[in-house]
Amino acid sequence: MNSKVSVIVPCYNQAVYLDECLQSVLDQTHQNWECIIVNDGSTDHTETVAKKWAEKDSRFQYVYKENGGLSSARNTGLEKASGDYVQFLDSDDTIHKGKFSKSLSTDKEYPLAVSQFTIYKNGLHLSGYNRVEQDFLTFEGIVFGWDLKFSIPIHCALVSKKLLEGFWFDTSLTSCEDWLMWIHITKDNPEVLLVDEPLAHYRKEDNNNSMSSDLYKILQQRIRIFPILKKLYGDDLHDRLVYHIIEVRSKQYIQQRNEFNKVTGGRAVSGYLALKKYYYRLFQKKN
Repeated sequence: MNSKVSVIVPCYNQAVYLDECLQSVLDQTHQNWECIIVNDGSTDHTETVAKKWAEKDSRFQYVYKENGGLSSARNTGLEKASGDYVQFLDSDDTIHKGKFSKSLSTDKEYPLAVSQFTIYKNGLHLSGYNRVEQDFLTFEGIVFGWDLKFSIPIHCALVSKKLLEGFWFDTSLTSCEDWLMWIHITKDNPEVLLVDEPLAHYRKEDNNNSMSSDLYKILQQRIRIFPILKKLYGDDLHDRLVYHIIEVRSKQYIQQRNEFNKVTGGRAVSGYLALKKYYYRLFQKKN
């Protein structure tokens, strides 16, 4: 199958990794692709690197825009994409040279192909933080399992352009925006090809100050998503998800507390409570 793939590479001040990212696109054994490099107002030498690749191979297209964030840059790429499939690829990540061919070489045409992934950290490829399982790749699986059982880097997916019809990344979000994409493309439970090989490589350096490393901000963004889900998919899904998250997190907290008490014999917690009580009484006497 010689379907055309549109690769969308949003860039913001990651010029140091851009060559490696774009080389992984150029190395694809499936040759029918275009790569849209979207410079989201970078202040480093992203433009110089991107233009070099555009001059090297006409399949690379360079687009500059004022800074608007990751979602805005991806939307710009979507507007310009002319392929049958879309491959999202952040500028600090890479893909295996066989990703397109292994996703498209089956006798049957799948609207969505998803691969396993590795973590690329300090020059080493490590196992992903979870395996991708077939039962994750359903509407219910994505809605109720995301961040509780698993998450999937966006560049694991090769998505039919048809599945993305009507979808735009929400520019008010700075995290979890890819979760909304996964929900949208699985909402009708399309057939999914799971390529059980690590064909996507997700960079996670020790010095990475990305949004994904700030758990408090992620929690804030997650809360902001609930009204969006309610508007898009209705009260029932929203309420079921909120109750599900509360139930799962409560069980996790109880389990962690019990494990902690097994290790410490409960001494640390009881000691802390006794100390807190002592200072409270002391404070009461002074007043």
